Amino acid sequence: MGEAPAFTADDLQNGNGFPISNGFVLKSKTSETTTVIGDKTYLIAGSDESIGVEIYNKSTGKWMIPIVLGKGPKPSKGHSAFAINEDRLLVIKKGASPEDCIWFLEVDTQYVREQKKTVNAEIVAWSKGVIGNAWKPIVISGPSGVGKGTLISLLMNEFQSMFGFSVSHTTRKPRELEKDGVHYHFTERSVMEKEIKDRKFLEFASVHGNLYGTSIEAVEVVADARKRCILDIDVQGARSVRAGSLEAIFIFICPPSMEQLEERLRARGTETEEQILKRLRNAKAEIEQGKTSGIFDHILYNDKLDECYENLKKLLGLDESTVANNQTAPRGIDLPVDHSLSKIDSKIFIDCGTLGSGKASKNLIVLDVSFLKGGAPGRTRGLDVCTVDS
Repeated sequence: MGEAPAFTADDLQNGNGFPISNGFVLKSKTSETTTVIGDKTYLIAGSDESIGVEIYNKSTGKWMIPIVLGKGPKPSKGHSAFAINEDRLLVIKKGASPEDCIWFLEVDTQYVREQKKTVNAEIVAWSKGVIGNAWKPIVISGPSGVGKGTLISLLMNEFQSMFGFSVSHTTRKPRELEKDGVHYHFTERSVMEKEIKDRKFLEFASVHGNLYGTSIEAVEVVADARKRCILDIDVQGARSVRAGSLEAIFIFICPPSMEQLEERLRARGTETEEQILKRLRNAKAEIEQGKTSGIFDHILYNDKLDECYENLKKLLGLDESTVANNQTAPRGIDLPVDHSLSKIDSKIFIDCGTLGSGKASKNLIVLDVSFLKGGAPGRTRGLDVCTVDS
């Protein structure tokens, strides 16, 4: 498929005829691309400092600068852009690292539409493109004293390279020896409230006047490291995560009886009588929700720790083969600065030109976007890629 002829920003602003309507890249000498979706043209302009977005609305004949959400791509030597469908653009950075060259600009996804409901303005959102799919995160809940922390520690110790914890956010001040980004992401209340409003958190709660929560980004960081994220949260937090877009496995750890749970709480010797009675009241309500709410996919009874742990491993399909399959380096695509794009159905063809000086062979990368998952404010996963030498 051929490349459409280029036109300038002045052509757009003057309302001249558009030479394309199918989303082909229009290159300019200033690292700009213009991509048409419907009656809007999206201009993505790169500089040494940033990558900006402007929109030309053909029906009004006006340019606008949208609100841009999400952590966008860093500047590069240039970029190509392509309309995947009516709701997002594929942006490929030139000269970027293989793990950082694929991005998506969402223009009409569900996330963008939800954000538009709260403001009377044009909104777009960035999400990073990732080849392949991540393991489904594991949400583990249960009442205090049931042993879920011990079970998680056993998993983390036996499968150190496979599992990872997301680092929670909090608005409280760090205590002595606590490190930002390790124990918590310590943040200002106004910042966290804004990100909660922008749906960047899977769950959050107010505890003793401070906000605590699990951000989508924190879970994505674990997945980017090719690890399976474990979330240790209460039933209310699990309910929030279930109501969101995260695909996860929800597991509730249940005590064999309230009597045994009370024995375990008292054996710890860390709480007052009033605190124990409060935990038992909360536990009774949590167990009822865990069994009847429909939030959880699986319920495990922790009568004997060893048996419960073995049942947890079986439930997660943990064996030598799954661990071995997890030892895969992050995948990306290595592109030269000069390349061209074309599209047939759900496949993007990236022509990288000659492989080297004096060589006639060409390198063609095929990017399949049939099974995209996720998106802003996290990652767009599910990309499949293959390379064809000709």
